[in-house]
Amino acid sequence: MTGTAVRENSEESGPGYGADILNVAGIGFGAANLALAAALHETGESAGVRFLEKQQTFGWHTGMLMEGASMQVSFLKDIATMRNPTSDFGFLSYLKEKGRLVDFINHAVLTPSRVEFHDYLAWAADRVRHLVEYGVEITGVRPVREGGAVVALDVMAGDRVAARTRNLVIGQGLRPRLPEGAETGERVWHSSQLLHRLPEFDERSPKRVVVVGAGQSAAEIAGHLMDRYPAAEVCAVFTRYGYSISDASPFANRVFDPAAVDDFYAAPPEVKESLLRYHGATNYAVVDGHVLDGLYRRQYEQKVTGDAQLRVMHTSRIDSVDLRDDSVAVRVRFLPTGEVTDLDADLLVYATGYTSPDPAELLGGIAGSLRRDGTGELLIGRDYRIGTTDDVRCGIYVQGATEATHGIASTLLSMTAVRAGEIAELLASDRRAQERTAENGN
Repeated sequence: MTGTAVRENSEESGPGYGADILNVAGIGFGAANLALAAALHETGESAGVRFLEKQQTFGWHTGMLMEGASMQVSFLKDIATMRNPTSDFGFLSYLKEKGRLVDFINHAVLTPSRVEFHDYLAWAADRVRHLVEYGVEITGVRPVREGGAVVALDVMAGDRVAARTRNLVIGQGLRPRLPEGAETGERVWHSSQLLHRLPEFDERSPKRVVVVGAGQSAAEIAGHLMDRYPAAEVCAVFTRYGYSISDASPFANRVFDPAAVDDFYAAPPEVKESLLRYHGATNYAVVDGHVLDGLYRRQYEQKVTGDAQLRVMHTSRIDSVDLRDDSVAVRVRFLPTGEVTDLDADLLVYATGYTSPDPAELLGGIAGSLRRDGTGELLIGRDYRIGTTDDVRCGIYVQGATEATHGIASTLLSMTAVRAGEIAELLASDRRAQERTAENGN
């Protein structure tokens, strides 16, 4: 792979720096940039490509790989199939290599378990491991200038230049979201930490656990905690009156089609806002029907037996959280009447979702070269390229943090393969154009 040596100086660069430059550097190596790596690899465009990942090994939502939890999308929406149905990086190729293709077909399901899908992604990541450097946390980006133009970008890991590149693809993934003022600690976690930290509590025999949230993760966590700690009371707290079922109807699912991205991107702001509002039930604060039914059935059976392990505190919110030496005091307010309930819990889990990091956080070194709209938001093209001033000759692409411009599928697997193919083709076209320019110059 080219570009393994990187000079330490940024801003102005002397003659010959081009020998050390990558064609593509990717920040983050989750499903989005893994899909891009697969696309570049199988189309012969992986020379001069490197992805930088802060984790020590590949991992995808590892804190939520609960036994029995299934994916919410079809296996066909893997990292490759919708880009290239014959790709060797598809889920079916994985099953074939693992010797489970016939068994999976006999299973007659479209949605594999979350554990299996993680294994698939890890399998794909291993196939492109030569393109990835793990254990590198990127802290920023600095311009490399030549003759007043930004001809490359230095990707920084602290004070060290981790890569120098002509093109940058930011795929940071999602950041855990907490209610305003909430903080995690020894007994207060975000759902993303669940399986990593629960072993700490296995020997403590918790008596009460509070789960905040009304979405898929919250419902799955409530069920998992009831199984893991049969003697504990699990208190589910959310502002809705009840869990809501996700809209998985085929017509509504068209909002995740590739063509829907074009429609959304071209729509005026008020239409974008209405589409996100109308179709929020396909993804946000909703629960798959089989999970919802199973949870309700368990609660009903507990009422029959008188062993009410699941306590649903609907139309409620957390007023305060007070950490004590051996517990956490949680004050819950019932919104219709204002009645307050004080809970002495062993653990509080916020299953309150995720948010996309602002790509500009990493681009402070070239902040003055980024173009923004009238509201101050980054201008992002339909091709996922961030708008820059004319002096910037580098391409800066973003994966995931584009819901406001490209629609609700931006952070989901549904568009991952297609988007990766689009970006890969643009990067290949850019490389070919640079080669033609160099040839003409000679």
